[in-house]
Amino acid sequence: MKQVTHFHPALRALHWLMAAAIIAMLFIGVAMVSTVSSLHALLVAIHKPLGVAILLLVVVRLWLRFTTPTPPLPASLPPLQKMMARLSHVLLYTLMLAQPLIGWAMLSAAGYPVSLGPDFLLPAIVPINNTLYALLRPLHTWVALLLFATVMLHLAAALLHGLLLRDGVFSSMAGFKRRR
Repeated sequence: MKQVTHFHPALRALHWLMAAAIIAMLFIGVAMVSTVSSLHALLVAIHKPLGVAILLLVVVRLWLRFTTPTPPLPASLPPLQKMMARLSHVLLYTLMLAQPLIGWAMLSAAGYPVSLGPDFLLPAIVPINNTLYALLRPLHTWVALLLFATVMLHLAAALLHGLLLRDGVFSSMAGFKRRR
């Protein structure tokens, strides 16, 4: 089987779309809980469907990730760095799945519907329960902070590979050929 040098175009497109959506979502979430202005309702109206969209996109992305060939990490990377790269990706995917599910469960526990429009409500995924809501609310915040930190570390690693090491890792997701 021929070894690939770039991720599948659909994976690359999902990667960059989700990067923008997750960063936007994190900032919208911070703004949403930090304001009592008239913007609050608009931010909530964006936050919920964007969270559902991210959940759906990560499921599609995982399916593609496991059904398409992926480029190997450079042979020049030490084994510990290869292991850390793999673990960081597992953590990113876990957080991308967990965060919207926690948000959905939190709203369900509080008795708030997840609305994707005026006529489309998602079903509750947990029963109304104040104790559960009290656990999920801070968990949603902590997972968001961990996701933000993990995304920033991922970005730092991408810049390291793209600007300093120039080992093809960044270009495999960016979609362009690296210069020799």
